[in-house]
Amino acid sequence: MTDTPATPQRKLRLGDLLVQAGLISDNQLQMALLEQKRSGAKLGRAVVDLGFISELKLLEALSRQLNIPYVDLRQFKLSEGLIQRLPEAVARRFRVILLVEEPDGLLVGMADPLDIYALDEIGRLLRQPLKPAVVREGDLLDSLDRFYRNTREIESLAGELDERLEQSDFDFGGLSLDNSDAPVVRLLQMLFEDAVKMKASDIHIEPDEKVLRLRQRIDGVLNEQLIKETRIASALVMRLKIMAGLDISEKRLPQDGRFNIRVKNHNLDVRVSTMPVQFGESVVMRLLDQSGGVASLDKSGMPAEMLARFRTLLQRPHGIVLVTGPTGSGKTTTLYAGLAELNSPEKKIITVEDPVEYRLPRINQVQVNAKIDLTFARVLRAALRQDPDIVLVGEMRDQETAEIGLRAAITGHLVLSTLHTNDALTSPLRLIDMGTEPFLVANALNAVLAQRLVRKVCEHCREAHEPDERELRWLEAIQNQTLGGRRFVRGRGCHQCHNTGYLGRVGVYELLEIDAALAAALRRNDPQGFIDTAQAQPHYRPLAASALDLALAGVTSVEEVLRVSASLSDERVG
Repeated sequence: MTDTPATPQRKLRLGDLLVQAGLISDNQLQMALLEQKRSGAKLGRAVVDLGFISELKLLEALSRQLNIPYVDLRQFKLSEGLIQRLPEAVARRFRVILLVEEPDGLLVGMADPLDIYALDEIGRLLRQPLKPAVVREGDLLDSLDRFYRNTREIESLAGELDERLEQSDFDFGGLSLDNSDAPVVRLLQMLFEDAVKMKASDIHIEPDEKVLRLRQRIDGVLNEQLIKETRIASALVMRLKIMAGLDISEKRLPQDGRFNIRVKNHNLDVRVSTMPVQFGESVVMRLLDQSGGVASLDKSGMPAEMLARFRTLLQRPHGIVLVTGPTGSGKTTTLYAGLAELNSPEKKIITVEDPVEYRLPRINQVQVNAKIDLTFARVLRAALRQDPDIVLVGEMRDQETAEIGLRAAITGHLVLSTLHTNDALTSPLRLIDMGTEPFLVANALNAVLAQRLVRKVCEHCREAHEPDERELRWLEAIQNQTLGGRRFVRGRGCHQCHNTGYLGRVGVYELLEIDAALAAALRRNDPQGFIDTAQAQPHYRPLAASALDLALAGVTSVEEVLRVSASLSDERVG
């Protein structure tokens, strides 16, 4: 680097570098400078946004010219302790991240390594020599989101709230007013911000005798943080009850409510459930992110051949299609994705839900309310008098709802619904066990889609995995053939996946179409005959086998396949 003053060097060098390297023309540089002036963005970002050069080529050019390393953060092992030596506000302001401490100084990842002012400020703050490295801005921001979680701020605010409670002699009411500066409000804001960062689906607040447990469900698994200030639990619960419109004086009975909140440009629909426990009230909040809209079937992970058959089923003018699986398996997401495809001006669609999870235009959505006797069955009867083409019933909970839905399906309506069963084979039998007539089930039911969610192996730390003898025998029983020599993967654990080895989830599906032979077995009320006939269908593939397909494709792990298999009966696995 030359001895020219820092400011002119920073203003001129990047543009000159790109032109001299033949990566952009003089005209493109002038256009980028105008865009930079208009938007306030840095020149490098302007050049990339205008499409003159890819971000990777820009970073490689900077690396060569400045003789500094280019670091791919997706493959780099970061240290949480080192990163958090730099305050989050500084890291975000200057777009920097601390990479590694070396004998001659700190290696600092920067989105703009020409920002000499940033290097000066960080060096003054840390009192150590700095060596810049260039990194992708998007990867840097993702890493900052992962490592600068709000756990410390949550602990700090919990302590502040605890002190306030002690001073106010447990006057919870005063702390629950609409005051954005109140510690309880800021603590809840931190909880929601952290949940959004971590893509959590649920937040659990659980008071215990000596600690308060704050847990988040991330990719289906709970992650726990312990807070020693147990007395703040009541203040948190009271504030959440006010937000959800619940009765703050009632602590003996469970309550359910909901509210909307905007967090980091995400519109969250929060479903709140409270329950009295030994040391107070437990609260579970289900977070539904409305910002991204309804997911599409194309992104469900359903195999192409199965997806084509499922779409054909959705286009039938009448009959019932059930989506089944345990709580949290993605049933509602699948049904809404199907509804989004069916939603058109030519079709009248009515949904009966508890609660309404996603709001869709043009669709008449009704939320049941047991307090005023607005039950599934009552709303469903009324809905059928509204001249619908398609009806979605949130859940077949009882015989009355099931019978009304089945009769609607055989009188010219397409009915979509969910059922809590383990797999597709037992779902029609479950309807009969609920008391509905076998002939009704046989005539109305078009298909059952069973599903689970399995965790995907982290792309950044995947490695080969050799199943042990017991696992291999179990997998071969699922596949009904030897698997010697087949390759599997698992996640080693890295900062990208929070050392879990998994990042994200994907659906596993089992689709059973009701043909004439299966309908005949249902009319005879012959459970074993129905199961045998279904398993002989050419297109039928059990859930465990579908999960194994994903493991063989390197999408998920043997561990996840065995987890899905364990939730099914032995006869279904074999």
